[in-house]
Amino acid sequence: MSVTRKDSPCRGFCTTALGDDVCKSCGRTFEEVTFWNQFSEEQKQAVWQRLEKAGDNPGTGPSPAETA
Repeated sequence: MSVTRKDSPCRGFCTTALGDDVCKSCGRTFEEVTFWNQFSEEQKQAVWQRLEKAGDNPGTGPSPAETA
C-alpha cells in the first residue's frame, strides 16, 4: 500500500527559527529543515518514516499556530 504525503512535513510554524535543535511543530532537526530541498527521495522517506514511527504524524492535524 502506498502512502500519500505532502511534499514536506512542515506545518508552517518552525521553532528551529527560534533556536530549537528540533522543530516542535514537525519534529525535524535543524539540518533536516535547512537541507530538505536538497535531500534525495530516499533521505526524505527516511525522515518521514522516523517522524511517523515517533508518532509525530506531521501534516495530519492543525499546526500549533492554528490551535493557539
